Amino acid sequence: MNQAMTGLSKLLSLPIVPNTLTIGRLLAIPVVLLSLALANQENELVSGVTATVYLLAALSDLLDGYLARKYDNESNLGRFLDPMADKLLASSALIMMIPLGYLPALVVFLIIARELAVTGLRAIAMERGLVISASAQGKQKTLAQNIAVFCLLWHHQLLWANTARVGIVILYVALATTYWSGGLYFYKFLSEIKQLPKKSQ
Repeated sequence: MNQAMTGLSKLLSLPIVPNTLTIGRLLAIPVVLLSLALANQENELVSGVTATVYLLAALSDLLDGYLARKYDNESNLGRFLDPMADKLLASSALIMMIPLGYLPALVVFLIIARELAVTGLRAIAMERGLVISASAQGKQKTLAQNIAVFCLLWHHQLLWANTARVGIVILYVALATTYWSGGLYFYKFLSEIKQLPKKSQ
């Protein structure tokens, strides 16, 4: 048992593991998209499988970040791929659910617009030598968004809950948190850039 745990620990400590998990998250995107586009979402089993694939992909984000920090395997490739995979996974699922009538198009537009704005802000900050790391509010936004997408993808009764309704409620919570965290990012950027020497600006 101890040998097995030691072997697993050595495997998880390999530098390639975090990025492999991130790439796996990218590969989950076409699976979710094809399921939404081609499969019968009125079938509870199909919806459940689609939602489960999404959930496992979203959870892999927590695992790859944890492993990268624990074993000091953070890399520039990982810093680039990780947020891109998160945004593509959530955004593509949200977009594909619009024609199914699962959620309002305006909400999806507002969420994606914020993501693009913050991504642009981070690029500008990087040019000026600033790093805008993920805030607690940003992590709360991601959590709420992933729960909402999972519920909307399931879209059928789950135990006592109507997941479609629960998903919509949580999606609006995610929308509010999205703009709250986005505002904090812009405020932090403006505060830090004022402290830079004029030549750096």
